[in-house]
Amino acid sequence: MLEIVEINKSYQGESLLKNISFSIEEAETIALLGASGSGKSTLLRIVAGLEVPESGLVTWNGEDLSGIPVHQRNFGLMFQDYALFPFLNVEDNIAFGLKMKNLPQHEIKLRVAEVLAQVDMTKFARRPVNDLSGGEQQRVALARVLAPWPRLLMFDEPMGALDRTLKETLLDELRLILHQSHTPAIYVTHDQEEAFALADRILLLYEGQIVRSGTPADVWNQPGSAWVASFLGLGNILSGRILSIGQVQTAYGIFRPLNCDHQHQAGDEVSILIRPDVDENDSATYNLEGIVRDVNFYNNRYRVTLDDNLVFTLPVAPEVGGKLHLNLSETKIQCLG
Repeated sequence: MLEIVEINKSYQGESLLKNISFSIEEAETIALLGASGSGKSTLLRIVAGLEVPESGLVTWNGEDLSGIPVHQRNFGLMFQDYALFPFLNVEDNIAFGLKMKNLPQHEIKLRVAEVLAQVDMTKFARRPVNDLSGGEQQRVALARVLAPWPRLLMFDEPMGALDRTLKETLLDELRLILHQSHTPAIYVTHDQEEAFALADRILLLYEGQIVRSGTPADVWNQPGSAWVASFLGLGNILSGRILSIGQVQTAYGIFRPLNCDHQHQAGDEVSILIRPDVDENDSATYNLEGIVRDVNFYNNRYRVTLDDNLVFTLPVAPEVGGKLHLNLSETKIQCLG
């Protein structure tokens, strides 16, 4: 399958990608997740052959793709703006790549009908693409990418312009289509909800490097660093200092965080994560208190901000301005190194 080996790339004298290496297995969908400027779209363009790395290799089944032009790699690439041809109708847009392969007309017609059905757009075959909604255009763009039977699919922020409800619907559809096609895919996004909903594996990019890799559940449960936990919005991050093995002194007292795989010595500075969800039936190990500064309703719970900017979610709304006492379970506290 696809293998990326120590890719390096600079932009305007600044290092953009630093020794990036990973591989994709058959039928696997990976998400390149990171903030704007982290290098994820540049990496995708390098895989596609649209940009050349300063060093490193892109290989497919062991074959170096350095000398292979874009149109011969048989990779499908879908952009945020869809890049549909406005002068062609739906079926002609989808057929374009097949015609470039000089396939017989009857084969093109059959394949266009197949992918139109796959994206639930059969009744729009003759419709001008400019008459379609954003979600319909997105389906046509996906069908056009799927039509030539690509051996790898690549998506560059394809849902950035869609509203939340439509995005959720299309993500469900895209996940099903990818699983049915068994085609490996790279999905580039800055939106963690998209990445976690779609990917089999997530690669988090920060300052040109992969700082965390794993399944969505692994990354969510074990972020591994303060930056990852902050980027994903996993909870409150406190600075602390190691008193002894397993004990961290913070401004809120001494904690004994679980799941610490790092090697520490007394005096080391560390970060710990306190997950925000607090429930009455949690087994209380630690106590924390603060003045309630703000309360808002969020995802069927109450999002409570304390005066020191710690945020927790509770099943019942406390009074703004009052003192809040929280009983924290040790299972909600993790060491981030």
